[in-house]
This record gives sequence, C-alpha cells and structure tokens, in this order.
Amino acid sequence: MQNALITNMIIRTFLSAYFLCVGSLFAFAETTKTKPNILYIMADDLGKEWISCYGAEDIETPSIDALAAGGMKFNNAYSMPACTPSRTTLLTGKYPWRTGWANHWDVPRWGVGYFDWKKKENTTFARLMKDLGYATAAAGKWQINDFRIEPEAMKKHGFDDWAMWTGAESSPDEEHAKKSTRRYWDPYIHTKEGSKTYKGKYGPDLYTEHLIQFMRKNKEQPMCMYFPMAQPHTPVAHTPDEPDAKSVLDRHKAMVRYIDKMVGQLVKEIDDLGIRDRTIVIFTTDNGSAPPPRGVIGRRNGREVVGSKGTEKEAGVCAPFIVNCPGLVPAGVESKALTDFSDMMPTFVELGGGQLPRDLVVDGSSIAPYLLGKTKDTERKWIMALGYGSAKLTKDGIRPTKKFSTRVIRDKRFKVWVSNEKKIIRLHDLKSDPWEESNLIGSELVLHQKALQKFQDVVDSLPNQDAYPSYEPRAANAWDRK
Repeated sequence: MQNALITNMIIRTFLSAYFLCVGSLFAFAETTKTKPNILYIMADDLGKEWISCYGAEDIETPSIDALAAGGMKFNNAYSMPACTPSRTTLLTGKYPWRTGWANHWDVPRWGVGYFDWKKKENTTFARLMKDLGYATAAAGKWQINDFRIEPEAMKKHGFDDWAMWTGAESSPDEEHAKKSTRRYWDPYIHTKEGSKTYKGKYGPDLYTEHLIQFMRKNKEQPMCMYFPMAQPHTPVAHTPDEPDAKSVLDRHKAMVRYIDKMVGQLVKEIDDLGIRDRTIVIFTTDNGSAPPPRGVIGRRNGREVVGSKGTEKEAGVCAPFIVNCPGLVPAGVESKALTDFSDMMPTFVELGGGQLPRDLVVDGSSIAPYLLGKTKDTERKWIMALGYGSAKLTKDGIRPTKKFSTRVIRDKRFKVWVSNEKKIIRLHDLKSDPWEESNLIGSELVLHQKALQKFQDVVDSLPNQDAYPSYEPRAANAWDRK
C-alpha cells in the first residue's frame, strides 16, 4: 500500500511538472507570436531631402523606399531639432521642457551632468519593455552618459546588450581624446567587455553586425532594438563601398547610400530568421541635415534644401518617419497623421501588450492602433519640437542659456514659432506655404485667428520656465570641458 502511494505521488508530481512545462512552452510560444519585435532605426543628421521616397533628387535609397512602399510613410512626424533633446524625448516619452534636456549636452565632453537612470522621470522605454519580457539591445550613438564613469550605464537604462560609440571623450591625454572621436574608421566602441579601438574596422558595420548577432541569439523571444546610427553626422568619411569619395558632398552621399545598405542588411536578416511578419521596423532621423559649411544642400521636389539642423524650419524637425511590418502594418500608406518622438514610449509599450505605470508622466500618446490599421488617425491634435542651442555648466549644475527654449508647434496645416519670451512670433500655413516664407502673424482672417488661438492655448498650458536636467551632482572630472 505504501509503495503504491509513493508511486502515485511520483506519477502526479511528474504529470504536474510535465503539464506545467508544456503550459509554459505554449505560453512562451503565444507570447512570442503576439508580441511583435521592434527595430527602431534613427539616422544622425539626415533630412527628407536625402531620402528618395520623400522626393530627394540627388540620391537613391532603394531599401528605405521599399520599407515605405510596403508600409506607412509619415509626412507630419517631428523629431527634436538636435541630438540630445531628440534622444531623451524618444527614450522617456517626455518633451525636453519637462526633462530639462532642452539644449544639446554632450556628456563625454562636458561631463558632470548626465542622463541619470536613478531618476524615475528618466525611465526609458527599454526598461519598460524588459518588464514585458522583451530582450533589449542598442547599437550606435548614445552620447548622454560617460562610460568611463558608468561602464554599465546601458544596462542600468534597461538594455541587455549594446555596442555604442562612446562619444568624443575629452581628456588631458590628447591621444585618448583623439581616438574617442572616431565613430567611423578605427572606431572607439563600448560593449559589455569595455571600450576599445577596433583597428581597421568601419564602425557602422560593427554596430549593424552587433544587432544581427543579437537577433540570431534572441529570435525566439520578443526583441526591442534601438539603432541610433552614427551616420551621416560630421566629420564625413568615405565608406567601404566608396573609398575614393573626397568632397564633403560626395562623402555625405556615400554615407547615406551606406545607411540604405545597412537598412537592407537588417531587413534581409529579419527575413532570413523567419520573423519578418512580426517585426515592426521604424526608420527615422534625429533631426535635419547639418547646414553648410560642414553640412550639405540637397534637392527635394524641385527645390534646393539647405541643411536645417538646429533651426525651427520644417527641414530641421519634420523627420522622415517610415513604419513597416508585412501583415501587421498596412502597406502603401502615405500618412498625414501627426506624431512626434514623445509618442514612441507609449507606442512600444502598447505594442508589447503592456500599460504605462500609473505614476509615470509622459507627454506622448500611443500611435499603436493607427500603426496596426485599427484607427484612421492618431490621437494627436498638435505636435511640438524644442531643444535649441547649448547649455552651460554653472556652480548649480547644467543650466540652459534661456529659461524658456524656443519651440515650434503645428497641426496638419498650421504651424507657429514660439520665442524665448513665450510669445508666438510666426504663423505659417504649411498647406499653401510649405517652405515657411510668409509670416501670417498679423493676418485678420478668421481662419488664421482660430489657428493662433488654438496654439496660444497650448503655449499658455506650458510652464514659464523649462525644467533643469535631473541628476545627482558629482565632482568634476579632470577631463571635463567648461
């Protein structure tokens, strides 16, 4: 009798473990099936005038164009006007006036102030996606932490794996300062193993390959991947495909063609892994192209477009934005819907089947239902871009040059420019004046007055002073620039 009871107990234990295991496998399979992968690709300093599906005349970008043809191409999507504000807005879902990163701040060079993971307001989408069961990775340009001080900054911000150009690290050691500037040839890259020079290598190849290896390793689980590309930011450099390119313009074109090539490589890998129908690929840029003399002039839709990074012009902040996933995202859509970088965190979380923490403040709203074809428009009535000029380091910490950053706000037709004095100084009808040549601020037409009042209500809702960056002060480093 006792032996029979023991036998029955063993059988029941075995069956319980078996069914638990099978159930877990089914749950894992269902999670993998229902939670789409996300690959967010963001070029550095690239306006629409260099993407052929947006009317660029001086270049062809077939891989990016294919994403647009097979998915959604947005015409009214805002980045921020410069590197740091775009990155912090994207990562946190908050506008720069709320996070304090309303100016460019290159942490490895200027130190002390940094993107602090300990502050709840700096919670990144990567941390939230990890909580939803996603494997997370980043490769390319980070810029908002100093890896010498915090080697695991990427991990603390929620990434499982990374391969990041360190940024230009100021240093009393001139040789170190020189090698750390290299993001292209002989790149200085930070991974889990630390920072080092990859002699004879081309950085963009290494960033792309790192993501490819990550996908191969994690293809059986949901993945959220962030690819803030290094190109085509200055200093322009020749590429492996066009080693003889010499002029700024020729090298810029070569780098854009290489961006397109890398997009194609990543999409091909997703195809080869058999996960194309559950991988949402987003291609965009962090701001417009750099202006001359270091930057370039391109032609778009029959008109010369001067690089407008750091300006209030549409060419500086209205970014190319393409979303593609066969079977999930409708194909062949040219969209007038409004969105900006503050929408990305809530969008990713909803795509992953989660909800934002109740106590986490965000400015954006999810566009997931629109991306999946479930709604005819996004919820956005207006979008905003700000983050102009540079900040300075004072005895009290990082401080903006102005208490209220200039900004632009627009809807599908009208746009206003807002000054440092929190005054609307320009009104443009983008339908009739897409190049913002006619200021309608003095117009008495009812249509224009209504538009002005709409935007004035938005301006009135904003604080009179932008927040300061939130971080724990620390002693200055020997290499900090003042």
